[in-house]
Amino acid sequence: MWTNAVSNEFRRGRLRELLAAGRRLRLIEVHNPVSAIIAEYANALDQDSSRSLEFDGFWSSSLADSTSFGLPDIELLGPRKRLENIQDIFTVTTKPLVMDGDTGGPVEHFEYTVRDLERAGVSAVVIEDKTGLKRNSLLGTSVEQRSAPVAEFCEKIKRGKAAQTTRDFMIIARIESLILGQGMPEALHRANAYVDAGADGIMIHSREESPREVLEFAAEFRQVHPAVPLVSVPTTYNSVRAGELQEAGFDVVIYANHMMRAALRAMVEVSREILRHDRTAEVESRCLGIDAILSLPERGVAV
Repeated sequence: MWTNAVSNEFRRGRLRELLAAGRRLRLIEVHNPVSAIIAEYANALDQDSSRSLEFDGFWSSSLADSTSFGLPDIELLGPRKRLENIQDIFTVTTKPLVMDGDTGGPVEHFEYTVRDLERAGVSAVVIEDKTGLKRNSLLGTSVEQRSAPVAEFCEKIKRGKAAQTTRDFMIIARIESLILGQGMPEALHRANAYVDAGADGIMIHSREESPREVLEFAAEFRQVHPAVPLVSVPTTYNSVRAGELQEAGFDVVIYANHMMRAALRAMVEVSREILRHDRTAEVESRCLGIDAILSLPERGVAV
């Protein structure tokens, strides 16, 4: 029986508390309660210091949630539908969660979303500065994607902050300028405007295989905003280590879709092999044992 439990108030404030203490955080995507239990218990020894490592919290990805329902990542799942899944995750875990809020929707809707997430114990929402039909950012300029006007997005941030009832909840502005080929000056201009509008943090997004441009952004941003939380999502520039990003000025590193991608690959391969061999003997070594599954709610996956 799962016995750990934390209040919504404790969980909601935990992210801000960790950042205020100077902690550099690593979050990992979770898309259902079982993936969250695995992430909660995941641990490894640091190769240099031999200290125990674990993730500091969770990322609720719109891509992963959409994929769970077999839907395209175009904001079809509303925030309240996604919040139902988050509340199920909170039943069996203790760590803070940041939600990918897509564009945040119309500003009038975003105000209600903020209140719903805050009451539920979510620590932060990240909203991206795009307008029109939401398409996955990693598609870049291969599909039509448009930046929201700066003033319009700033108004969304201001009204979202005004809707809060506690100081714990955070609104993080996600900048898409580099994704859309608009250049570094535009990205920095938007970052400054969003911080002035009240954003509690900035996420800079890139689809380059090299971390060069996000490191450049961090260096420029830190000259103006030495204390504003800065978030990185190294999905495409995956050769860079979290420690390197943190040394460059990033406070939070998010592994944004890897639990879903790992699960999908395993299911595709196992289902194919069962058909090929007309039995399961050949795939048993790739599958978690029944005993481990039965004990998973108590202690995660022990390997």
